[in-house]
Amino acid sequence: MFADRTEAGGRLADRLASEGVEADLVLAIPRGGLPVGRAVADRLGAPLDVVVAVKLGAPGNPELAVGAVAGDGSVWTNDDLVSRLGVRDDYLQEERARGQAAASEKVRQYRGGDPLPRLDGRHVVIVDDGLATGATALACVRQVQAAGAEQVTLAVPVAAPESAARVRDAGARVVAVETPEMFGAVGQYYRDFRQVRDAEALTYLDGAGATGSDASDEDGGGNDPEGEHGDDGDGET
Repeated sequence: MFADRTEAGGRLADRLASEGVEADLVLAIPRGGLPVGRAVADRLGAPLDVVVAVKLGAPGNPELAVGAVAGDGSVWTNDDLVSRLGVRDDYLQEERARGQAAASEKVRQYRGGDPLPRLDGRHVVIVDDGLATGATALACVRQVQAAGAEQVTLAVPVAAPESAARVRDAGARVVAVETPEMFGAVGQYYRDFRQVRDAEALTYLDGAGATGSDASDEDGGGNDPEGEHGDDGDGET
C-alpha cells in the first residue's frame, strides 16, 4: 500500500536504483504519472518529460480500455478484448477519432504541440502510477520505440502480472514495486489516489510539484476504478 503517488515514486525510484536501471530520459504519462515520475527522475538524475496516450473505452464502460491512441497518432487495440466484447467496427472508428483528438490536445497542453524528440541510442524510462490493462502503457512504449530509443523500461509502483507480461512481450523491460496476483484496480493500492489536475501535473515538469499531498482536488477527485488513463481521468496505463 502506498500513501500517495509521491511516496510511491520514491519507492519505485529505490527499486530502479537497486536494479541498476539507468536513464537518459524519464517520460511520465500524464496526469497521474507525473508525481511518480518526478521522484524517479530526481533519483536517477535524468530530465523529466512526458509521453502521451489516451485510452479507447469499451461500449457502455468507458473506463475499461480496449485500446489506446498515442500522442503521435498511432493506435493500439486489444484485439482479444474487442472480440470478446463484440465491439463493432463503427464504434471503434468513432472512439479512435475521439481518442486522436484528445491525444492531440494533451500533446498541445503538455508538449506545446511538439512531438517526442528523436531518441536514437537513448535509454528511456516510462513512468506511470500503475499498470492495469496496459493499454496506454503499450501505446507509449511503441511510440518511444518508434522514436528510436535503444532501451525502454516501463516503471510503475504496482502492476497486474498479465499486463506486465504483455508489455515485456512488446520488447520493454518492466520494473514494479508490487505485482499482486489478485490485482483489482490501481487505486486500491493507494491510501490517497485522488485525481491530479492538469495545472498541478504541469508543476512537476517545472521541478516543483505540489506541496503536501500530490493530489490536490478539493472535492476528493475522481478515482478511476479501472486505473486507466483517459482525457477525463487519472490512473494507470
